Amino acid sequence: MKQYSFLLLLLLGINAASKAQVTTIDSSKYPKLQTFTAQEDHDNMMQQLGIKKLRPGPSGNESAPNHANYDEAAANPCPQLPDILTLNNGKKVTTTEAWWQQRRPEIAAAVEKELYGRIPANVPAVSWTVKITDREFIGRTPAIVKQLVGHANNDAYPLINVDINMMVVLPTNVKGPVPVLMMFGVPSFPAPAQPSPAEMEKLNAVFKQMMLQYDPSLKAIFDKYPAYNPVTRLPGPNFFALPAVENLSSTEQLLAAGWGYATIDPNSIQADNGAGLTRGIIGLVNKGQPRKPDDWGSLRAWAWGAARGLDYLETDTMVDAKKVGIEGVSRYGKAALVTLAFEPRFAVGLIGSSGKGGATLERRVFGEAVESLTSSGEYHWMAGNYLKYGTEESSFGRKTGCDLTVDSHELIALCAPRLTFISYGIPEKGDAKWLDQTGSYMATVAAGVVFKLLGAKDIGVSNDYMKEKMPPMLTDMLDGELAWRQHDGGHTDASNFKYFIPWASKFLHYNRTQ
Repeated sequence: MKQYSFLLLLLLGINAASKAQVTTIDSSKYPKLQTFTAQEDHDNMMQQLGIKKLRPGPSGNESAPNHANYDEAAANPCPQLPDILTLNNGKKVTTTEAWWQQRRPEIAAAVEKELYGRIPANVPAVSWTVKITDREFIGRTPAIVKQLVGHANNDAYPLINVDINMMVVLPTNVKGPVPVLMMFGVPSFPAPAQPSPAEMEKLNAVFKQMMLQYDPSLKAIFDKYPAYNPVTRLPGPNFFALPAVENLSSTEQLLAAGWGYATIDPNSIQADNGAGLTRGIIGLVNKGQPRKPDDWGSLRAWAWGAARGLDYLETDTMVDAKKVGIEGVSRYGKAALVTLAFEPRFAVGLIGSSGKGGATLERRVFGEAVESLTSSGEYHWMAGNYLKYGTEESSFGRKTGCDLTVDSHELIALCAPRLTFISYGIPEKGDAKWLDQTGSYMATVAAGVVFKLLGAKDIGVSNDYMKEKMPPMLTDMLDGELAWRQHDGGHTDASNFKYFIPWASKFLHYNRTQ
């Protein structure tokens, strides 16, 4: 029966498509759309930079000859980090004015140039359309769910289309606008509303009739099984068997606390591969041509897309746009940190297991290395210039992570004094040593000086990143706007949500009962 349903729907879809007006684009009016493999794109960037040879990244297999270093004694070949509070001219930063007007712009410019790339001046505007509005019951919470599409204006280069997919879920049992946590992921309706039994009966009657018109031989089957209905209801929530609040999913915990959430699809903004760099928003701005070394990579593109999602949330009267956060895990944890650093309208970030290219110090050699990103299928996350720091032979010589003029402690500092929660799990449960949790802790310690300069609290230790030792897992360092917690789970931040939500609510002065 599923086969017949599929064929019928396909037939209807083809018929509708044949009636739709087809718009023809004269591609000769525009620059030719380049199509590269990831390797071809990588080679093109190496050629632009004058790189002849890159060092291969270490193996994650500890028994391999080129295994990653996990010896802490060898992890800091250049332990002296760039001083966050020293200007490029050597002067010390001692006032908030000097930070905002001088030092922060210096750091932001260097982070853009060497790590993540710049957002071009001609990036197009995005217009949002609500495709579907659904009223759902998610666990114990009534909610309104909106499926949205954000269309990037492609009048300048119509050969590339960028439509950002986002789902917004807001509780309706809370008075007043609510805080929202935007998460990088795949949007889906959490609990789609369904027709009533009487409506289902009508749907089945019509659907059976349509199927019989398509294939009259199905009558024998329907006669044999008169009570059978092709369309059935999904199981609804059992309010007598709902889990305890502490066992709810991350999103249900948010709703129970009076928060909303949004899920935004990174791949609808920019593909997660090097072959996609002449497509997506990066390709649209470049009119289908390869990147230049200073151009943005996927992480910065995803961050730009999140900011466009925030543009929409600012128009929704059910949302407190001053209390919107950004969240992600792994590569999306990197993107969440980049988003928080460069988009000041985000009030809070939950940065999960972000590793190299995220919260972990770039110059550290422990597990994942700079070369892991520059020589692999992950180079597209970063600006082209980042490849220089994995270079063995080139027109400018040899460079390593130690040659970087910026590092991740400065990326975290760009988030200050806003709420920044750095989250990790433990290797025993799957949050691999490869991520270098210690390197992220060191960066968090070092970034604290800026939080304190701006009148906020850090994690409550000295800012000597070489002296301070990472605390045991389950140690709460949540007394300030900069927070650290290593949970006892794996490669996820779900285990920290029950700590993140009250922490963020406290500092945002949000109480759902008010």
